[in-house]
Amino acid sequence: MTSPVHTALDLAARGIPVLPLRAGKRPFGNCPTCAGSACGDRPHMKAAGPCQCPRPCHGWAAATTDPAVLTSPDWAPAWREAMAVAYHPGGAGLTVVDLDTADAVTWARRTLPATRTVASTRGEHWIYQGTVRSVNGVRDSVDIKSTMAYARWLGTGTGTTAPLPDAVRALAAKEPSTVLPAPHAITVPAPVGGGECRHRTPVYLERGICMAEQRIADARSAVHTTVYRTFLAVLSAHGGCGCLTDAHVTRLFAAAQAKGESTRHCTDAWTNARTRLGL
Repeated sequence: MTSPVHTALDLAARGIPVLPLRAGKRPFGNCPTCAGSACGDRPHMKAAGPCQCPRPCHGWAAATTDPAVLTSPDWAPAWREAMAVAYHPGGAGLTVVDLDTADAVTWARRTLPATRTVASTRGEHWIYQGTVRSVNGVRDSVDIKSTMAYARWLGTGTGTTAPLPDAVRALAAKEPSTVLPAPHAITVPAPVGGGECRHRTPVYLERGICMAEQRIADARSAVHTTVYRTFLAVLSAHGGCGCLTDAHVTRLFAAAQAKGESTRHCTDAWTNARTRLGL
């Protein structure tokens, strides 16, 4: 079996920028200099660009085609732990339409022109020549990965790479759905003595939401798990008295989406947290 670093070197020789992935298909964590995406590796950051750090420290921006970097001592520990290889589609002039379910694949076959396809764990990657911005959740179980994103390398696939169609460009031009689950407010008796629920104190509630946003933003790996646990903590503290509003939930979802979570993943995490707490 070819080792991840050898796969990476082969791809780099073909002009495809690559980086190692740890278990869970996650990139290696940010270095202190790049903490919180300070280097600008997030789409909303004006100074976006390739990472200048010696280690593969933050996702797509660390991807490189330089064999000297890939085989440097600084990257050696990451390759020893790597479980897979990822690549930066936009850096190779490509766009990946990530189809996560059989229904999504069926939609693509009916809607998009045929192109090179690669089987994934739950569906398929459809690969086109050309780049657009990356957007998660453009449809149910459909993500677009191109500029400022990474995709797992799953092999060369089958078929011929077609030019990026207008249908995909149109999807990428749209904002992802922001439809949120309605917060489940539960009426509970006021505290003994007739005082107001402490969560209704603006400072107390605002501090809790800010801490939750920061916890998600600081996640370096296991983002899915961090988002779920953060939602669980917020609902544990504030979900039983009707304090949470649509605006609060929107902020939490926005924080998760800034880390790459789709609307579907956010909704699932929120629903699962409510279910666990019996809300």
